[in-house]
Amino acid sequence: MRRSFLIAGMLLLLGTFFTTAQVANYNVIPMPLSIEQGNEKAFVLTKNTKILYPKNNEKMKRNAAFLTDYLKENTGILLKSKAAKSGGNAILLKTGLMSKNSEAYEIEVSPKGIVITGASEAGVFYGIQTLRKSIPVAHTKKVKMPAVKISDAPAFAYRGMMLDVARHFCTVDSVKRWIDMLALHNVNTFHWHLTEDQGWRIEIKKYPRLTEIGSKRTETVIGRNSGKYDGKPHGGFYTQAEAREIVAYAAERYINVVPEIDMPGHMLGALASYPELGCTGGPYQVWRQWGVSDDVLCMGNDKTFEFITDVLNEIMDIFPSKYIHIGGDECPKTNWKKCEKCQARIASLGLKADEHHSAEERLQSYFISYAEKVVNKKGRRMIGWDEILEGGLAPDATVMSWRGMSGGIAAAKMDHDVIMTPNSHLYFDHYQTKETKTEPLAIGGNSPVEKVYSFNPIPAGLNAAQRSRIIGVQANLWTEYVPNFRHAEYMVLPRMAALCEVQWSPSYKKDYENFLKRLPMLVEVYKLHNYNYAKHVLR
Repeated sequence: MRRSFLIAGMLLLLGTFFTTAQVANYNVIPMPLSIEQGNEKAFVLTKNTKILYPKNNEKMKRNAAFLTDYLKENTGILLKSKAAKSGGNAILLKTGLMSKNSEAYEIEVSPKGIVITGASEAGVFYGIQTLRKSIPVAHTKKVKMPAVKISDAPAFAYRGMMLDVARHFCTVDSVKRWIDMLALHNVNTFHWHLTEDQGWRIEIKKYPRLTEIGSKRTETVIGRNSGKYDGKPHGGFYTQAEAREIVAYAAERYINVVPEIDMPGHMLGALASYPELGCTGGPYQVWRQWGVSDDVLCMGNDKTFEFITDVLNEIMDIFPSKYIHIGGDECPKTNWKKCEKCQARIASLGLKADEHHSAEERLQSYFISYAEKVVNKKGRRMIGWDEILEGGLAPDATVMSWRGMSGGIAAAKMDHDVIMTPNSHLYFDHYQTKETKTEPLAIGGNSPVEKVYSFNPIPAGLNAAQRSRIIGVQANLWTEYVPNFRHAEYMVLPRMAALCEVQWSPSYKKDYENFLKRLPMLVEVYKLHNYNYAKHVLR
C-alpha cells in the first residue's frame, strides 16, 4: 500500500512538471505598444517546430541560438534552427520592418507559425524577449500560441542600468549574469562604474600600480562609518582582456557598455598608486570607509592631465562605446583652495569667481572640458554627472541628472542631451520598504517598486525641442552596503521590472495595477534562473 501511494505521488509530481500543454500570454513586461488578437486558431509549438533565420547573417544566427536556449529553459522543448527564408511549422526571424526606430519589432502568430520581424537584428532580439516572456515556465510537450499581431518599439533610445564594482568587486561571471538580467528587461546600456576612492578596478598598462596598489584596500568599515573595521582585505580588478570579453558578451545581447572613470574626485585609488598626482603628495591609502574624500587630483600639476589623457585613451581602446563617462561628481575644492599649484593654474587661465560660480568651480569646468577634448578626439562623446554643470558646461557633454531632475532640465534648456537618473526614484541602493528592521543594511532612502514605476522622465515645462533632449533613463546600484552579487540581485529585482517599463513604454501606456498583475509571470523567469529577488510587492 505504501509503495502504491509513493508511485501515485511520483506520477502526480511528474504530471505537474511535464504538463501536456501550456498557453502563451502576451501581456508581458514591458507591455507591448499594440496587441491585436487574431480570430484564427492558435499555433502549436512542439519539438518539431523549426527556428529559421536569414543566410549569411551571424547576428540573426545568434538570435536563433538565444531563442533556442530560452525555449529549452522555459519548456524543455529543444528546437532545431537553420538558415532559410520561409517554412511551415516554424518561428521565422527576419529584418526589414520599416520603422524609424531601429529597435522596433513585430510578432505575427498564425496557425502556420510565428514571424518576428525587426527593424534591425536588435529589434528581432527584443521580439524574442517578448516571445520568451510570453511562454509559461513549465516543462511541456507543446505550447499553444494564440493568433496575434504585436507591434512594439521603445520610448527611449538609452535605457541604462549602472553597477558599481569599485566599492565591492564582482567577478567576471557575476558581471555576465548582470548583463543577462539587463537583456531580460530590455535594457540596452550597461554603465560600468570602475573606479573609486575604495578601489580601482580596470587594468591600465601604462600605469600598472593602479591595479597593483589601487585595487586593494586593507579592510572595510563596518556599517555606516562606525569607526570599526572588518579586518578583511578586499580587492580585485579586470584585466583588459576580461573587460573586452565582457564588452563582447554584452554586444551579443545588443547591450552597450559605458565605462566610467570618475574624475577629478573619488580618486584615492589612483592617488594611493601615484601620490604625485595629488595636491599634498600624500601619503594616501585606498579608502576603507565610505563618503567623499577631500583628496582629489591636483589641477595645477601637468602630470595630472598627462595621466588622464593616457587613461582615457586606453579605456577607449578597450571600450568601443560612443559614450565615455568621466564622472565629475562630488569633488571637494578644499585642497585646491590651499594648493599653490592649483591657484597658479587659476591665475594663469584667468578664471574668476562670480555670483554663480567660484574660481575653483571654473577650474573643474576647465578640467572637464579638457577630458571632453580627449574623448572627442577619438570620435566619442562624454557623459558626466550633473555637477559638470557647475562652472560652465563642456560644449558637447551629455548630462546624467542624479540630484533630482533640475540638472537635467537646465542641460536640456542649454541644448544638451540628458539621461534622467534621479536619486529620488532610481537609486536602487535605497531601501525597498519602510519596514527596514528586517532588511539588509542600506544607505537609506525608500524607493519601493511603486515609486520606481511612477517616475516620468519627461518633466513639465519643456518645449518639444527640449523634451527631445531627454534621450534616456537609468537606474543605479551603488554598492557601499552591497557586499556580494546575490545581495545586488536582491536590490535590483523586481525594481528593474518597473524601470524596464519606465524606459520602454510611453507614459500614457503605464498602469501600475496592471503591471502588478503581469509581474508574477516575469518572476517565474527569476525563479528559473535562481535570481535573488525581493518579494515585498508579491505578498
